[in-house]
Amino acid sequence: MAKIAFLGLGVMGYPMAGHLAAKGHSVTVYNRTAAKAEKWVAEHGGAMAATPAAAVKGCELVFACVGNDDDLRAITIGENGAFAAMDKGTVFVDHTTASADVARELDGLARAAGFGFIDGPVSGGQAGAENGVLTVMCGGDAADYAKAEAAIMCFSRASRLMGPAGSGQLTKMVNQICIAGLVQGLSEGMAFAQKAGLDGKAVVDVISKGAAGSWQMENRGYTMLDDEFEFGFAVDWMRKDLGICLQEANNNGASLPVTALVDQFYKEVQNMGGNRWDTSSLMRRLT
Repeated sequence: MAKIAFLGLGVMGYPMAGHLAAKGHSVTVYNRTAAKAEKWVAEHGGAMAATPAAAVKGCELVFACVGNDDDLRAITIGENGAFAAMDKGTVFVDHTTASADVARELDGLARAAGFGFIDGPVSGGQAGAENGVLTVMCGGDAADYAKAEAAIMCFSRASRLMGPAGSGQLTKMVNQICIAGLVQGLSEGMAFAQKAGLDGKAVVDVISKGAAGSWQMENRGYTMLDDEFEFGFAVDWMRKDLGICLQEANNNGASLPVTALVDQFYKEVQNMGGNRWDTSSLMRRLT
């Protein structure tokens, strides 16, 4: 069992840290809002710290899951950041969905200081975090990944090293690009079924067993037809992720016409007041 710090107790980090504690690891948590850390300790044991630097002292592994590039820099290299207090040989595993650029930047700083850095964004959403069945896409050094893999699997059903620093973030971008197109296609299909006078749920039941089937259809098709969107992965989060994808595409020359279009559709959903609706709320534009 390892001595672990977990930085960031949002909807993903809170249950992820809980799984580490449940598997017997000694976990110290840090959260920008201290009340959330106090609640976590009351539920899971372990300890809390007032700063990232204090949380990571003496730890073998450090996990983080925060909001964006700026948040990540704040907890790593900002005032009282983790990097200044980490021991040589420690591994920092970042589960934030962020840019590949910040992953490479922090990897370079970590290597210079004598410890490892893994960018490991996740897929599976809040439910996946709560149930311990996330998929983790990692970038970094193989030896560092090997040190962290067993702990990562405490809250995951699959984890893989995809390549050097930044590769995890790039793989997550592929994931979000694919999801954007799938959800738009599903939204159009469900809206078409309703306009055609079909029983939408019967349609989902039939076509989900064929070539059109997908996780999105199985898990969101019925709720879309019921006009239920007050759950799941928020539109605001998806727009943040798609913005990262589009910026990276601008850097590497990839063409993402559908992704750019769906990003603007999500902007329309935000203008409808759907910032916190599930990403499947694209259907509301069509009905």
